[in-house]
Amino acid sequence: MPETIHRTRAESEAANLSNLPWVRHDFTWSMARSWLSGLPDGRGLNIAHEAVDRHAGGPLRDKVALRCLGPGSPPVELTYEDLRRRTNRFAGALAALGIDRGGRVFTLLPRGLDLVVAALGTVKCGGVSAPLSAACGPDEVRARLVLGAAAVLVTTPQLYERTVAPVRDAVPGLRHVLVTGDGAPPPGTSRLDAALAEAGDRFEIPPTDPGQTALLQFTAGTSGRAKGTVHVHEAVVAHHATARFALDLRPEDVFWCTADPGCGIATSYGIVAPLSVGATVVVDTGRFDARRWCSQLQAQRVTVWYTTAAAVRMLMRHGDPAAGCDLSALRLVASTGGPLEPEAVRWGLATLGHPVQDTWWQTETGAIMISNFAGLDLRPGSMGFPVPGIEAALLAPGGGAVRVVDAPDEVGELALRAGWPSMFRGYLHDEPRYARCFAAGWYRSGDLARRDADGYYWFAGRSPLAGTDP
Repeated sequence: MPETIHRTRAESEAANLSNLPWVRHDFTWSMARSWLSGLPDGRGLNIAHEAVDRHAGGPLRDKVALRCLGPGSPPVELTYEDLRRRTNRFAGALAALGIDRGGRVFTLLPRGLDLVVAALGTVKCGGVSAPLSAACGPDEVRARLVLGAAAVLVTTPQLYERTVAPVRDAVPGLRHVLVTGDGAPPPGTSRLDAALAEAGDRFEIPPTDPGQTALLQFTAGTSGRAKGTVHVHEAVVAHHATARFALDLRPEDVFWCTADPGCGIATSYGIVAPLSVGATVVVDTGRFDARRWCSQLQAQRVTVWYTTAAAVRMLMRHGDPAAGCDLSALRLVASTGGPLEPEAVRWGLATLGHPVQDTWWQTETGAIMISNFAGLDLRPGSMGFPVPGIEAALLAPGGGAVRVVDAPDEVGELALRAGWPSMFRGYLHDEPRYARCFAAGWYRSGDLARRDADGYYWFAGRSPLAGTDP
């Protein structure tokens, strides 16, 4: 019998999802769409409205939406109404620069309020938000700006001088660079604060088709060559549903995601998903520090913590960084960004008071596809089960006709039935690569997995036939 961590009856009954077969049978994406409000007067679906404005117009108006932490400085808090006004100003500033539907707005920023406001303000005005990692070098930044036809870049003066200025001449389409801070902007840039000061607090979100492009997220893939994955406003339906199912999020939660600002995790689950639920989101601008992280879990009374498998391993190397910390508010710890070893799951239970539950998804899937759940028993090392609304299968490796593998514990390529709301809608300027990701109605992930007799999925590596796709 595989090792199993059993949930108590109280844990199961308290979870948003405790009976997976029933929920899976009844659930539809149309049902999940009904959990959101849509734009007033039937004008469509916009991510920023679902994450911010609908809460600011209701009982959560004065609830803290963001709490930004920085080493040596007091927390800065924004309510949902504050965030509505800030994102309105950003959207208005972009409109004044001529950015509207489809305009590409890149961010090269560390974690912080500016990043959140820029991402949401961009999609609010109909633009496309494209985050970059501060770890990218000048050539990587240039390649992404050119591939994505960047019109606006928001960054810090330091990152501009170090990373953008050396390649600015090679990005002729970049019309505006807005830099944060209150100092003199570097040559060729202007101050973000000045642009925001000229914009008003009021902004009406334009009609937004659910299939309109909202996010452009980059992944290097196995080849190291940048790929731009295209996602639409309808993705918020999956963000919201998986926040409730996989992360067990509710409006009363204090949520913390530690992902790098330039990756899809930081946008989908560091910003959109928790705000769509109405939770309070903690944003920590500091670098990794095991003891400080655990102290913040205590000080901020974090209830749901979403981090990466790599971060969990770094924490494990520090033994028991939570010693002496009161983590009684914490009720769920989840990870992403790679398979989680059984030892890490057990370490979480012993050190944090909760097993670290693995989730599986890719930049291409746009949201969590397979997960462990707060109300279900967990098997250390397992990816868990497909979330409601997702049909998963294992396909026999190799070319030729598509064949589904049904035998327990037989390894196959993990595939998902195409059509979920957050599924990427293309690789930018590379339709042939996108087409190769699909076969007979299945999205082929390129990851190998097996499914045991009880339906748990287990990661088994990367398909040698996947090459650079996806």
